[in-house]
Amino acid sequence: MTVRVRVSGLKALLRGVTCAAALMAAAASAQALELPRIFSDGMVLQRDQAIRVWGSAQAGEQVQVSLDGKQASTKAAADGRWSLQLPAHAAGGPYVLEVRAAEGTQRIQDVLIGDVWLASGQSNMEWPLSQTAHAQAEIAAATDPAIRHFKVPKSWAGQPQAQLVGGHWVPASPQVAGEFSAVAHLFARELHARTGVPIGIIDSTWGGSRIEPWMDAASLQLDAAALARKMEQVRVDDERALSGTRERLARFGVLPANDGDWQRSDLNESAWQAIAVPGNWEQGGFAGMDGVAWYRTSFELTAAQARQGVTLSFARVDDSDQTWVNGVAVGTTLRAYNTPRVYPVPASALHAGRNVVAVRVEDEGGGGGIHGSADELYVQLADGKRLPLAREWKFRVARASVQAIDDKNQIATLLYNQMIHPLQPYGLRGVIWYQGEANANTAADALAYRQQFPQLIAQWRQQWGQPQLPFLWVQLASFVSGFDQNDSSPWSLLRESQNATLSVPKTGQAVALDIGEAHDIHPRNKQDVAKRLALAARKVAYGENVQASGPIFAGADFADGQARVRFAAGGGTLASRQAGQALHGFALAGADHRFHPAQARIVGDQIVVSSEQVRAPVAVRYGWHDNVEAADLINSDGLPASPFRSDDW
Repeated sequence: MTVRVRVSGLKALLRGVTCAAALMAAAASAQALELPRIFSDGMVLQRDQAIRVWGSAQAGEQVQVSLDGKQASTKAAADGRWSLQLPAHAAGGPYVLEVRAAEGTQRIQDVLIGDVWLASGQSNMEWPLSQTAHAQAEIAAATDPAIRHFKVPKSWAGQPQAQLVGGHWVPASPQVAGEFSAVAHLFARELHARTGVPIGIIDSTWGGSRIEPWMDAASLQLDAAALARKMEQVRVDDERALSGTRERLARFGVLPANDGDWQRSDLNESAWQAIAVPGNWEQGGFAGMDGVAWYRTSFELTAAQARQGVTLSFARVDDSDQTWVNGVAVGTTLRAYNTPRVYPVPASALHAGRNVVAVRVEDEGGGGGIHGSADELYVQLADGKRLPLAREWKFRVARASVQAIDDKNQIATLLYNQMIHPLQPYGLRGVIWYQGEANANTAADALAYRQQFPQLIAQWRQQWGQPQLPFLWVQLASFVSGFDQNDSSPWSLLRESQNATLSVPKTGQAVALDIGEAHDIHPRNKQDVAKRLALAARKVAYGENVQASGPIFAGADFADGQARVRFAAGGGTLASRQAGQALHGFALAGADHRFHPAQARIVGDQIVVSSEQVRAPVAVRYGWHDNVEAADLINSDGLPASPFRSDDW
């Protein structure tokens, strides 16, 4: 049973099954010529490689493909599928790709030939240019139509699919660039400036996704029959949950065209429902809902307390909020699902007696609502006393879409089946990947990534028929994840797993330790990320002799109460981001396995590390925390070292 994006009810599902059956019956007698959606006007084809074109037609039908005077032909197989190759072509264009068959002709216009990069992963790769640093300037600079993006819609399926559910090629312009993947677009701009050839970006991303959904069943050693049964149960459970959501939405009546006055303190809340806070609204009975909803509650103050002002804390909001107290705006946070909301409320907004809090929440996908821990919900008075706000709040939906996709980025194979498999074997220059946050919640997950990541690379290379396909990724940036405990850091373990994957040939890594944001999992500095990825691409994919990596840990020796840290060739000259030779972010441990902060300095091509608290060190670590603000080891080109450790504890 195949389940696709935007399931909207049992009747709709049954209609889809009926229509699919009718289409299959019709196709048995005469199947129209069909191409994958990636073959569409404005496409970018990979230069200097045989150009693979495929699709479906009537069984046994002759199919002819032509491009810039070159032709190739084949016959559709008994199942209607066909595939052929055109000769390799140098960069250029625009051209017309023409596909002819007895059932029709398709002419694809404005075809460029250059370099095509697949950009995949979770939200930091998906993150739009409009929400990055210097957004307006970057959008205004997106004026080169030779840079083109194809956005694969978020979608899923229980089995590998032949066709995408949608998407089209879009040339860069200030009118559209705000929605492009920031990392991918800025990376494309770097390469286009360097190579002068058209750059195509295929953006197949899904925020919050684990790595397993991007892999196939064989790589994960899953039983296909068991997976099919699981997905059938998922479909049933989804429909039951969505039915409950629609029923609860119906209790609100017609959703308003304008919710612009719902912050008023005297608003009539009789039509509002109760919902537990904290907790995503999915937990409150609104599974599968994305959109806008309002939360309201109140707290009591004396006249003296009101005169001194208060601080309002209501945990975290997925994804964005606008917040009022007594109708006065007190704070706004955009697209920061894991950032605590703590807003000062001036005395001018308060009064003795009942004070009303109104929060407008906008969720763009995944979980939605006010979440976090109960102790993060309070009103803090001037004297430090806290009035708790963890309770039932009033809740009303202003805008909603309901679809069964919110948890599909967590289930093995589903994204590969619908968002990657239909792209194969479209010619690529390489892959850029930014994913791992969702697999860094536990040490076990982070260690499992050490096998999963190389398996994903091997799988995609084999399926694309490009065994040396360059594969580049961004290492996890610094972030206060909440999972870092003493010397146990799941994010560090996952970074170590990413480092280990560099042993796979034709791979490269952009270290981002120094450009994270402690309380925002989505660093806004995507420019440096893109530049470091482009350096890796120039070295790995284009064969340039460039410095693409910071210092690379090679080992450590322990003697005389010190550690001497050695580095591999190719990482550049050691340097500190701070003035002088002193370094930060190092720790030493003795035989008791307890790490203590250490002093470190550069001595030639090594780093000497010592600590008065560790007289006989046996292990050294650098940057070994989820969030590492002090780590400042770089090379003379300014590229940071990746976190490392000498132990395997």
